[in-house]
Order: sequence, then C-alpha cells, then structure tokens
Amino acid sequence: MLLTVQVSVKTTLKVTARLSLRLHLAGRALALQRARLCGFTLVELMVVMAIIATLLTLALPRYFNSVDRSREAVLRQDLHIMRDAIDKFLADRGRYPATLEELAERRYLRKVPPDPITDSVTTWILVAPPGSESPEGVYDVRSGAPGNSLDGEAYESW
Repeated sequence: MLLTVQVSVKTTLKVTARLSLRLHLAGRALALQRARLCGFTLVELMVVMAIIATLLTLALPRYFNSVDRSREAVLRQDLHIMRDAIDKFLADRGRYPATLEELAERRYLRKVPPDPITDSVTTWILVAPPGSESPEGVYDVRSGAPGNSLDGEAYESW
C-alpha cells in the first residue's frame, strides 16, 4: 500500500532539515557514547595498578635472592678453579706461585678473576704454605668479602 501525500516544497525542506538535525544529533550522541566505552575509568586503572604492585611484591624478593645465590655460586667456582691452578703449578714447578698474577702470566689462568661479591681483583686473601719459614708463595686463596653468605657462613672461611 503506497501512501501519496502532496506537500509544498517549503514543507518538504522543513521536514528534511528536522530529520537531518535529528540524525546529526543522534550520530553525535552515539560517538560520545563510543568514546566513553573506549576509555578506562580511574577505578579500573587503580585496580590494575594494585594487582601489578601485589605481583611485584611477590617476585622481587625472589629475584634479588637469586642474584645473591648466583654470585655465591660464581665465588665457589672461582675459588675451585684458582685452587686447582695452584695445585697444577705446584705439580709442574715444584713450588707455589708467588702471586695470583704469576698464575695468569704462566697461563695457568687466563686472568685473575674478580671476587664476585666485591667486584675487585685486589680483595683476594692469599694464604702462605703451612710450616714454611718464609711466607712466600700462595698455598690457598680465600675471599676478602665482608659478611656472611645466605647460608650464614662467612665468605672468608670458604
């Protein structure tokens, strides 16, 4: 069923203008509603920040503990390698090395490793051979780092 209505041009323009204004306002309202839906509220952001902070409080202590454990493992390995090099030097030369640098010069070590706790090459404690009259030679090496390990043992006793 088709309805035919005759109206004047003036009336047609008014109706068209009203419809286009309504469509424009409806489109603008829809755009504003979309903009509100795309963003986050302050409460949502605060909840996310609280969750991240909680996760960090669980993860960071474990991270720092693992860094300390790895430094201690490197210290144990460096001490083992240097003691092995001292033993090989003694077996080859029949005497103890005068310094740790001599081990590096004679290629028993590539270089003297830094103490991983103090990050210094100069903090190693050199132990003279037992029962010798002259304190020449390096019989043993220990860490000069102050403090205790995570196990409660002093670094100097390693």
